[in-house]
Amino acid sequence: MASGVDQTVGMGLVVFSLLLFTYYSVWVIVLPFVDSDHILHQYFLPREYSVILPGVAAVVLLLCIGAFTAVILSKSRKPKKVD
Repeated sequence: MASGVDQTVGMGLVVFSLLLFTYYSVWVIVLPFVDSDHILHQYFLPREYSVILPGVAAVVLLLCIGAFTAVILSKSRKPKKVD
């Protein structure tokens, strides 16, 4: 069973993910249909970043997965004992 701290951290991550998803969805789907002088535009970055930021995040994620895989593979290679 998960402890109280684990559940709190998990719930925090879920809430953060939902907020990030909602922000990005409004930014990409709703904002292009709102007039550019509307007050809602001041809460969002320029539209170019809606493509750049997920691209950078994907590259960082792939680099982390690759580094993790390299570490695991290097640790699994055990030198042969010579008697």
